[in-house]
Amino acid sequence: MRKENCRHSTMAQTDPQELAGNFIHPEARRGRGARTNDSGRYETARRTAFDDGWGHIDDEPPPLRTTLIRDTSRTIIATNTSPDIPFSQSINPYRGCEHGCIYCFARPTHAYLGFSPGLDFESKLLTKPDAARLLEDALRHPRYRPQVIAMGTNTDIYQPADRTLGISRQILDVLRQFRHPVSIVTKSALILRDIDLLSEMAAHNLVHVSISVTSLERQLSRRMEPRAATPARRIETLHRLSEAGIPTSVMVAPVIPAINDSEIEAILTAARDAGAQMAAYILLRLPLEIKTLFREWLEDEFPDKASHCLGLLREMRGGRDNDPQFHRRMRGTGPYADLIARRFAVAARKRGLKTGEGAVDLDLSQFRVPPRSGDQLDLFSA
Repeated sequence: MRKENCRHSTMAQTDPQELAGNFIHPEARRGRGARTNDSGRYETARRTAFDDGWGHIDDEPPPLRTTLIRDTSRTIIATNTSPDIPFSQSINPYRGCEHGCIYCFARPTHAYLGFSPGLDFESKLLTKPDAARLLEDALRHPRYRPQVIAMGTNTDIYQPADRTLGISRQILDVLRQFRHPVSIVTKSALILRDIDLLSEMAAHNLVHVSISVTSLERQLSRRMEPRAATPARRIETLHRLSEAGIPTSVMVAPVIPAINDSEIEAILTAARDAGAQMAAYILLRLPLEIKTLFREWLEDEFPDKASHCLGLLREMRGGRDNDPQFHRRMRGTGPYADLIARRFAVAARKRGLKTGEGAVDLDLSQFRVPPRSGDQLDLFSA
């Protein structure tokens, strides 16, 4: 279970496009992943589009804008007790993600904020500009004990907004000063901006980077992850990071039957050739609103494969759209899930890629609390 203080400022006014409910004109959502923007499950009112007789419902609207909202959370480190996740604490500088990946398992969390897990998730982003200060305060607390901090496990820390806000770099700089280990997952080439910090931390065995590669096909990637880096750019990012001495792995996630599962071996080959040392995968999960959002996308993009894909997923989920049970939710069960697991294990082994939770072993012993500016002067004035 993830624990995180959750307070945020609210919108000053309602976006006119919200009033259209779950109907979103194709031109308005161009470059977005979700097809609809249905009300979150905690909202008491449901929005429904209807023709008011004025003849405007089919008018071409302006593109859906991205709105940044200040998140006033008082803490920055989230804790996790799930037995099948290899980290106990994480940092998420953003809620929502402009990459717009249709399969993103973090989409349902937007409902807790009063937003839709659909288009709101990728267009109404909460940012934490005080993240670095909150992190430094947490690391200086006398009772803090270092454990690897995971970043990018919920939403991408290097999504487009960070290009101007730079919150992720500020966080990394704090971790560097405290010699605190961090594990990063991203599908963005923006991480190369921080290669200087990452290289310094890698020299002390304090960082590991995993690049998510869902497909090597540019068109498929653009349909699934409309605002993420292209596959070629991600492989190049793996190469650049590896050349800089930063330990890297490839995350094939999610594996979607009948859509991208045929690419497992090719992705691992490309990642190995780019210098990756480790590999992991996750089977597509469809919790809560994602099952509807993904089905809408699948039937729109792959009408000839939709029934087959969903059928295979249910076969691997005990006949259901989703299986939330620990140790099963990431891999699935049944013959097809076992086949994917065996294929991945054999492909990784043949390419010399490590797998498993023990593949990453960062150093916790170097953690230190650096002196604040003026601490030495205070010593003399005491």
